[in-house]
Amino acid sequence: MKRLLAILGVFLAVALPAAAEDGLWKYGPSVPAATGEPHPEGNKYMRKYHMEMMKHDRDLTMRDGNRSIEASLKECFDCHTVKDEETGDPVTYQDERHFCRTCHDFAAVKVDCFMCHRSTPEGFEEPSPLHSRLLDLRDGLSDAEATEIAAYLAENQ
Repeated sequence: MKRLLAILGVFLAVALPAAAEDGLWKYGPSVPAATGEPHPEGNKYMRKYHMEMMKHDRDLTMRDGNRSIEASLKECFDCHTVKDEETGDPVTYQDERHFCRTCHDFAAVKVDCFMCHRSTPEGFEEPSPLHSRLLDLRDGLSDAEATEIAAYLAENQ
């Protein structure tokens, strides 16, 4: 009996992750189909490493000042936008159908990208996104306040 349970345990440990990666596991999230060309790295790679790639690009942009990154969060929405069936408008991150939320809600992973970044493609007016309010705040800062904030951020990286 112990051998049977051990064999079953090994089988499940190998089979379930493989089935989940191939989309055969019916208990996982239902990921909306993307439009456009597939990722050169492949879907399995992107599912596993997208966060590391985004953090790498964030570091190059925010910490090194490199603004020539070929991949960006806004480019994700060229292919990964879910549209409302009735209006045809892209759904924002506030909607549980949003592409990112389908997996992240399932995995109970908090996504904070959209605190600053838009969650829809360019050209669609998001209803009062937080990032636009942050830009409004930035415009109201004096040079001294902006310098003070920049110094604080530099010290506390």
